[in-house]
Amino acid sequence: MNNTERLKNIKIIVSDLDGTLLSDSGVIGIETKQLISQLQDCGVIFALATGRLHSAVTGIAKELSIKSPIISLDGSMIRSTLDGSRIYESFVKKKHVRRALKFAEEQLLNIVLCHDEAIYYTDRNSNMPILSDKYGAKYKEVTSYDNYIDRTLEVVLFSDAANSMRYVRDRFLFPFSIGSNISFYKSHRHPNISFLEIRRSGSTKGKGLERLLKHHKIKPNQAAVLGDWYNDISLFETNAFKVAVANAIPEIKRMADMVTSKSNNEEGAAKFFKKVLKAKKD
Repeated sequence: MNNTERLKNIKIIVSDLDGTLLSDSGVIGIETKQLISQLQDCGVIFALATGRLHSAVTGIAKELSIKSPIISLDGSMIRSTLDGSRIYESFVKKKHVRRALKFAEEQLLNIVLCHDEAIYYTDRNSNMPILSDKYGAKYKEVTSYDNYIDRTLEVVLFSDAANSMRYVRDRFLFPFSIGSNISFYKSHRHPNISFLEIRRSGSTKGKGLERLLKHHKIKPNQAAVLGDWYNDISLFETNAFKVAVANAIPEIKRMADMVTSKSNNEEGAAKFFKKVLKAKKD
């Protein structure tokens, strides 16, 4: 099957937000909005897969008239924006949350706990809202994490102390923390800051896509995904049609079926949307 036929058969498009669909200033271009609307009018489902909290995406979903559930916190939750129903949620094991808190204290690292509606931080970690790449999130300061260990969707450690961050990362690799899944990466906005995200095993954007496709009863080869960053790699390991924007990291570009000639700041995703619409109309 050639690319034109694949594009014609697309039933769902799942896009990353920051660095992909949104400009660096957090705006969705006018042309991009119009094309998403046209795609949905043609019967194509449009969905989002993001590292943001669900509560930080609902405004964007409303702006785009998205009816599909959203994959949030890199696959830890899939939840409807229409009625709030949860398709999937996966909480970090409490023993792993406590273990991360212990390492953070020993290594003098910053740590926060991400729940469904807010990111909880203590006074010692008060710089998180400034440094975080979790755009649009609601932050709540608490005196202690003791009452927030349960129902944690994601634990995030961050620091400019690279060696200490790698030390903790290695303590959450197999076989030390069976049942957990980690992402270790540099910040989009602060290259000297490293982030370590700990989620329940099986919580990735790629797994989230599989669950979303099952919910919609759509085959993987009838899906398209768009991304730019390390947390999008699992999406690009699926059988979906893979699109990287021009500003994507080299690893994503190498895995892509198409690389747009324009970046997220130039509405790079719009070029792909036009191709899908043209294929469906021809």
